Amino acid sequence: MSEPLRCRPPATPTVQIDNDDLRVTRWDFPVGGETGWHRHGWKYVVVPVSAGTMTLELPGGGTAEVQLTPGTSYERAAGTEHNVVNTGAMPFSFVEIELKAFPG
Repeated sequence: MSEPLRCRPPATPTVQIDNDDLRVTRWDFPVGGETGWHRHGWKYVVVPVSAGTMTLELPGGGTAEVQLTPGTSYERAAGTEHNVVNTGAMPFSFVEIELKAFPG
C-alpha cells in the first residue's frame, strides 16, 4: 500500500533489541504524531510507558480509539494493518515487542 502525503508529524521509533527471536522498539508520539500505514509481519505485544489516547486508522476507512494505561499490555496478531495516531492532548510512548517465531 502506498502511503499518502503526511500532514502529521512522524512518531519516532527507537529499536532497542533486534535478534533472531524478537525485535523491541520504543515508539514516541508527539501530539498528532503517527506511525504511517504499516502491516505487522509478526505477532506482537505493546507495553505502554505513558498514558495516552491513540486512534487506529484501519483498512477500509474505519477507526478504533484505544486508551493506553502505563504497564497494561496487550497483544495483536501478525498481519495487523493500521496507522497509529496520537489523538490525545499529551505526548505518549509505548514499547512494542515483535515475536519473530510467529510470522504472518
